[in-house]
Amino acid sequence: MGISRQCAHRWIARFDAEGEAGLGDRSSRPHSSPRRTPAAVEAAVIAARHEHRRGQDWLGPELGMPARTVSRVLRRHHTPYLRTLDPLTGEVIRSSKTTAVRYERDRPGELVHVDVKKIGRIPDGGGWKAHGRSMGSTSAKKKARIGYDYVHSMVDDHSRLAYSEILPDEKGATCAAFILRAAEHFAGHGITTIERVITDNHFSYRHSTDVKNAMTALGATHKFIKPHCPWQNGKVCEHQERRCTGPV
Repeated sequence: MGISRQCAHRWIARFDAEGEAGLGDRSSRPHSSPRRTPAAVEAAVIAARHEHRRGQDWLGPELGMPARTVSRVLRRHHTPYLRTLDPLTGEVIRSSKTTAVRYERDRPGELVHVDVKKIGRIPDGGGWKAHGRSMGSTSAKKKARIGYDYVHSMVDDHSRLAYSEILPDEKGATCAAFILRAAEHFAGHGITTIERVITDNHFSYRHSTDVKNAMTALGATHKFIKPHCPWQNGKVCEHQERRCTGPV
């Protein structure tokens, strides 16, 4: 199995003692931490952070503690970084990429994310990275247009069910047809109703009549991300990155 005898013995012993429950992940945290900062001191660090909104380099000398210890206390209590806070109110900036809680819709189909990833095609036999720079030594080879593939993807916000296709372009008609096929795929997995579809502000999504008709056919509301805020559609982008960088 590619593991040591000691590791195999440990897992078998856990199974014999506790059954399948014993095979679950266990925390590596020690049973006791006698040198951990006392709870009262940690509470004082958190209170000072909320009151003064300063970093560990200021809070440490103020409280008579090493700055590193203050930093560990703040991270342990999941205190937001100062860069994500409004300097006047101390509240987390909503448009910040860093949020304390990762949101998730309550039910499948309530919101689906749709996006297109444009990637360069690989010529037959591979490119110069596989065969050396001589592959592009002639003028004809350098001017040859390999083109792009367009990975269209739809991801359900709640269940993370995903569907992708590699298509030749990202025109409105192509995007609309993909959305309808993706909805069919979702229906086959029990998500029969799509309430909202969120996309970026690409011309094909915002101005295509075909896409509007597709939304009407689904009975879905079309939502757009805020301009220059691509992380609002990050769940489908994350899926595309994994698909495009994983093994073929």
